[in-house]
Amino acid sequence: MLELFLFLLRWLHFLAGITWIGILYYFNFVQTPFFGTADPAVRSGMVRGLVPNALWWFRWGAMITFLTGWLIVLTKWGHQGIPLSDPYMTRILTGGLMGSLMWFNVWFVIWPAQQIVIASAEAVASGGQANPQAAPRGARGGLASRTNTLLSIPMLFFMGSASHLSSLAKSGGGVLYWIVFLAILAAVEWNALVGTGQPRQKPLGTVRGTIHAGLGLTVALCLVALIFA
Repeated sequence: MLELFLFLLRWLHFLAGITWIGILYYFNFVQTPFFGTADPAVRSGMVRGLVPNALWWFRWGAMITFLTGWLIVLTKWGHQGIPLSDPYMTRILTGGLMGSLMWFNVWFVIWPAQQIVIASAEAVASGGQANPQAAPRGARGGLASRTNTLLSIPMLFFMGSASHLSSLAKSGGGVLYWIVFLAILAAVEWNALVGTGQPRQKPLGTVRGTIHAGLGLTVALCLVALIFA
């Protein structure tokens, strides 16, 4: 029964994760560049019609991915007795903490910002005035979304390495590993929360820059794992 329970959790985790990350990539790789060149009327129609529906799937995909992921970790730790210091747990927790930060950004940065943007677009379409907070909050949400795209690259790498790259973090993560890793993660999130709020600022200003930064962060975290874990 435990095997079936874990399998179903993984299945839901994969389904929700594909939904979440797929829409994240759509927002950043397709929609945002299109909005930069689209006619204002077309952009307004999409913000009022398409975006709310996409955001529903986006945030609930994030929530289910978050909950099922931590249920898997707790089951392996509590019922299978795998210690948190085990190399497998080091790799899965590294990815899981990045994913959890991404979940936080979805629910507490991106979604609140987009609610203001959507409400402002609705007001303008009804003949009212735009909310002056819509532009800065939209920029902040955009930067958080680009940050999530950046984090998704090493997050998926470490999640996959848990079962398929045992040579990474062979001895499990010690205190120094977690200090270095969490310091890097905090620096990335600090830029998303209190940075300039300009999503076009390098390196997150372009799709190419975001992908390159994500690959660079993956390499940096791998080196941290090889040196300190």
